[in-house]
Amino acid sequence: MSEARQPPAFFRSMDRVFNFLSGICLVVAGTALVVMTLMFAWLVYGRYVLNDTPTWVEQVSHLLLMVIAFLGAAVGVRQDTHLSVVLFRGAVPSVVRTLFVFITDILMASFGALMFWYGLALTQFKWKTQIPLIQLPEGLRSLPLTICGALVFLFSLGHLIRLLAGRDERTDSIE
Repeated sequence: MSEARQPPAFFRSMDRVFNFLSGICLVVAGTALVVMTLMFAWLVYGRYVLNDTPTWVEQVSHLLLMVIAFLGAAVGVRQDTHLSVVLFRGAVPSVVRTLFVFITDILMASFGALMFWYGLALTQFKWKTQIPLIQLPEGLRSLPLTICGALVFLFSLGHLIRLLAGRDERTDSIE
């Protein structure tokens, strides 16, 4: 790639960090999905073959579901694959579309900051209580929400920086 076409060092560094964080989220969420699948296989085996249902599976699956959902949502914001309505943006002129994207990024960053702030408060509040059957801190249930909020804020801020610098590479698609 020639010097003129290569993005500035700041954007390359930001992309490296965000891609790394996004990759960690995908690995953790994917691992959680595999573990949850194996747990439910054990649940079925225990219930129907051993006639002894493992009661801890439900509580652990709730934790894993939170990890899968919230880390997956954060990755969706990073990769711009989260649920969005592009019909209006596609029907307006480019300048208005850019304004819509800017407003969306501001709202997403604000939402991520609120998720982080209130998720952190919830995690701290619930940390001293134990989850029944598995005796882990109840705050673990809201920890993925807190992490997701921080990541949504960072990823949305990254989109905003690119947009304001004229280097936004996102495209709307209706597929």
